[in-house]
Amino acid sequence: MKIDLSVYPQRLEGAVRRARERNIVIPTFAQQKNPDLIPAGIRQELKSIGLWDIAPRNLFRITWKNEPVPQGGGFGGVNYFELPASLTGVPVRIIGLLGKWFPTGAHKVGAAFGCLVPRLVTGQFDPETQKAVWPSTGNYCRGGAYDSALLSCKSIAILPEGMSKERFDWLNNVAGEVIATPGSESNVKEIFDKCRELRNSGEDLVIFNQFDEFGNYLWHYEITGHAMEEVLRTELGNNSHFRGLGLTTGSAGTIGSGDYLKHLFPGSKIAAGEAWQCPTLLENGFGAHRIEGIGDKHVPWIHNLKNTDLIASIDDNAVVSLARLFNEKAGQAYLIKQGVPENVVSKLNLLGFSGIANMLVCIKMAKYYEWAEEDVILTVFTDSMQLYESRLQEMQAESGEYTELDAAADFAHYLHGQSTDHLEELTYADRRRVHNLKYYTWVEQQGKTYEEINSQWYDRNYWSEVQTQADEIDALIGEFNARTGLLK
Repeated sequence: MKIDLSVYPQRLEGAVRRARERNIVIPTFAQQKNPDLIPAGIRQELKSIGLWDIAPRNLFRITWKNEPVPQGGGFGGVNYFELPASLTGVPVRIIGLLGKWFPTGAHKVGAAFGCLVPRLVTGQFDPETQKAVWPSTGNYCRGGAYDSALLSCKSIAILPEGMSKERFDWLNNVAGEVIATPGSESNVKEIFDKCRELRNSGEDLVIFNQFDEFGNYLWHYEITGHAMEEVLRTELGNNSHFRGLGLTTGSAGTIGSGDYLKHLFPGSKIAAGEAWQCPTLLENGFGAHRIEGIGDKHVPWIHNLKNTDLIASIDDNAVVSLARLFNEKAGQAYLIKQGVPENVVSKLNLLGFSGIANMLVCIKMAKYYEWAEEDVILTVFTDSMQLYESRLQEMQAESGEYTELDAAADFAHYLHGQSTDHLEELTYADRRRVHNLKYYTWVEQQGKTYEEINSQWYDRNYWSEVQTQADEIDALIGEFNARTGLLK
């Protein structure tokens, strides 16, 4: 199913008028891949703008290539961080792209862009009369609210009440409205229920559901996939090999980058991670967990299961314990004592909760396939501990001081002792089994059709049709910008 790019001229005229009035220029996917294509005048303006500022020109900072500074930065190569074997306990090279250096401190701002902008430049979304609704387990609704503010669109952010204080504090200053739904990361159905309630309220809304929006998938296929390709071109030597991508699934947007990599490296593997406390993919299970940013109890509509090779469940106790190991003074001192380079330890705050979970997926993957020093695995460090400082304070209050003994136990158990338990390599039938779980959420509850769920599995062109739409969207963005006249 391709992204609908039907044009609605009357509403499009209103969107162009508002952009002209608010001095809004929209970047293309090509410019997000290659910031060298950004006009010099805009690059000059960015020198006086902070990375998180609510400024329309920060739309051009929705890229993996921001200079890693909080104020006035330009562009460079892809931001990434390699974890050494002294830390991970496996010889394979684990390299993660860094989400911290996006506006909002998380890469989900890009996924939200991929959902909103095609609707805006076609007139399907009217910023003068409609509100953009962003249902999420955390960072996506923050990205959506931010993009909406930059594009002068009204927004409603929806996220579980159990998410971190930092997310709510920030959203209350950016989103037009913030709705907290019952539960925590795994309570996605409650978010969907709130969306249904809003849809039936009679208010003029467009709901950008990250779990079924193919703009989310396409942005990661096109932008994150190409960023990963650039990292590999830099890091792969004559005797090294790219083996695979390991990611927790969340909305299954980011894992779409693996589809791009499989075109380049057909033998590479894709591992999908989830919380062991809510083993939906692995055991058709349910539950609650503490790995903020990954939703569960359903299979996202935009997850291409035919390309998923491995499922790995991560203990949320490992994630929260390693957050303390990486960020408490006693933990950092212990890591250095164990031979982890000090310059690596000082950067471990670049991994937030879901980033730590992604690292653990890669470790499990490396151990299962017995990969070696010449092998490379890619992942994404979605956000940083900047968004979880209150969680550290809560853990300190609950569990007391973090000591060297705690650090030794966590290092031995959750890092070097990480096992291949709760892991399954998928056969063709296994992939189909997980794909079929989509039926209960999407066909029975969310109005998708029986024909389309079968098309996702049996139609060879289903996913490739979406993958080829970036150029068409860029052409529409170019026409939109031309009509505003702001680039003359």
